[in-house]
Amino acid sequence: MDTKILRPASDADFERAAALIQRGGLVAFPTETVYGLGANGLDAAACARIYEAKGRPSDNPLILHIADLAMAYDVAADVPPLAAHLLTAFAPGPLTVILPKAAHIPDIVTGGLSTVGVRCPDHDTARRLIRAAGVPIAAPSANTSGRPSPTTAAMVYADMAGRIPLILDGGSCRLGVESTIVDCTEEGVVTILRPGAVTREMIAAELPHIEVCMDAALTAEDAAPRAPGMKYTHYAPRVPLTVYVGAGADVTAALREEFLRRTAAGEIPALIASNETIMALSDIIHADYTYHCGARGNHSALASCLYDALRHFDDIPVTSLLAEGTAAVGLGTAIMNRLRKASGGDIVFV
Repeated sequence: MDTKILRPASDADFERAAALIQRGGLVAFPTETVYGLGANGLDAAACARIYEAKGRPSDNPLILHIADLAMAYDVAADVPPLAAHLLTAFAPGPLTVILPKAAHIPDIVTGGLSTVGVRCPDHDTARRLIRAAGVPIAAPSANTSGRPSPTTAAMVYADMAGRIPLILDGGSCRLGVESTIVDCTEEGVVTILRPGAVTREMIAAELPHIEVCMDAALTAEDAAPRAPGMKYTHYAPRVPLTVYVGAGADVTAALREEFLRRTAAGEIPALIASNETIMALSDIIHADYTYHCGARGNHSALASCLYDALRHFDDIPVTSLLAEGTAAVGLGTAIMNRLRKASGGDIVFV
């Protein structure tokens, strides 16, 4: 299969992409979080092609992307008041709400569950595609299963060339980590199943009289996760990753010691870190083996480049990655969630 990259500019471009969706084909498209791999969310056979293209386990649910809030009532059997409140507050935006699914939503979309994730992306290209197609678009991230999610069309092409017919190029994704997923199906409680750019603090501020809690699977290793991207190995670079977390000076000292130990053993480690840490270690690490993630503590900068950083050394002969983590507060909760998954839990606190 020949995979085309198209930067959509005209109605005809969107009609071309929409026609593929309507015929049961796959189209990768940009959102404000990461690129999605889209199919007609009402067509079970089309959604099966998503799983095939990604190599994704079939019990890992897909998220339905909608163009406006009215579409939520078309795909859900019910939109509880808490869910409606959050959608009104944060959509379009990086929030996925778990709702009871309507009877006509294929089981393959929900992984056999009675609920469905619904999101209205804050990206004109995404919403314009959904409107042109006239159906909700089911879409996970547009990478092969287990790999870091793509935040540019080039990253999508690296994984999906020959697997899908079309990639819509909308430039780099603004936020860089997947949407927050919340479950509002339990009365009086909002449970965060996957952290993202809509933080626990933001939800709690919007719903001050409601309990906002984190899913047990985010904090307990033996709890079963309930959200896409949380159940299986995900976000993994091609070589082992170790993440260091702590005060800046302590992290820098620990990274220095570990880098020297690994190089002395004949390894070729690379470093993903803040500008300050890389500068402090520039006497022992060549620039070719570093990736700058912005100023230390700048969560927005780190999130926006995180998946690019995890892919950056794919074609460079390194044997391992060392990374500087961050405080798990606000957006840092989502960043550390992804780094924990990417490293297989290899986190060093100093």
